[in-house]
Amino acid sequence: MVNLLYTELIKLKRAKMFMVSLLGAVSAPIMMFLALLNMKSKKPETPIEFEVAFMNTNMYVILLVGTLLYGVITAYLFHREYAEDTLKNLLTIPVSRVSLIVSKLILLFLWIMVLTLTIWSLTLILGLIGQFEGLTVALLLQTLKQFVIGGALLFLLCTPTMLITFLFKNYVPTIIFTAMITMANVVLSESEYKALFPWSASYVIANGDFIPQYPPAFSYAVILAASLIGLAATIIYFKKVDIH
Repeated sequence: MVNLLYTELIKLKRAKMFMVSLLGAVSAPIMMFLALLNMKSKKPETPIEFEVAFMNTNMYVILLVGTLLYGVITAYLFHREYAEDTLKNLLTIPVSRVSLIVSKLILLFLWIMVLTLTIWSLTLILGLIGQFEGLTVALLLQTLKQFVIGGALLFLLCTPTMLITFLFKNYVPTIIFTAMITMANVVLSESEYKALFPWSASYVIANGDFIPQYPPAFSYAVILAASLIGLAATIIYFKKVDIH
């Protein structure tokens, strides 16, 4: 397992995808920073609060950017072996298929966490540059927790995307799938049903924005169910499929 993870890290180091993903991730805090500055220019007397900047950026990441970006990263990690025709060689050595999936999932989690911390840090830096108000240690810890929880939940929800990648062995279906999820997030963002849709429920949990009609357990349950179903289906399929 350790050797597999080390191999994945070496391959990632040689690829350009990590830098591309960083560029995609930093778009969220930058766009939110520009939006807040635009709002400030229209209402100069209204101060911009750090809390608003962190909250809106995290919402933007979980509901829009993160769903698409992490979906593409997932497809990249699991489709790469097919695209580079290295999967057959990997499976000729004593490496179990489950171990291969787990090693890639560990790398995916680390990747998402690095991007999450980058987004949070850039939001803080841009807020300092823009002289936002209301910065406290308590707020920093609270928002960091919210960002990490959001990133972790989006990681759990990468397993359905992983399944799509294995089934179609192509980036296009994955992009379509994540685009559909993103559109659903937008539609449900102002609805009470956002607590029942796994991807929008991630934001509900991360921000503690629970809906009175639906207990928090509902949101946790739909995310866990989607994650476990995606993981189980992927493992079953990958263990049975023939690699040509």
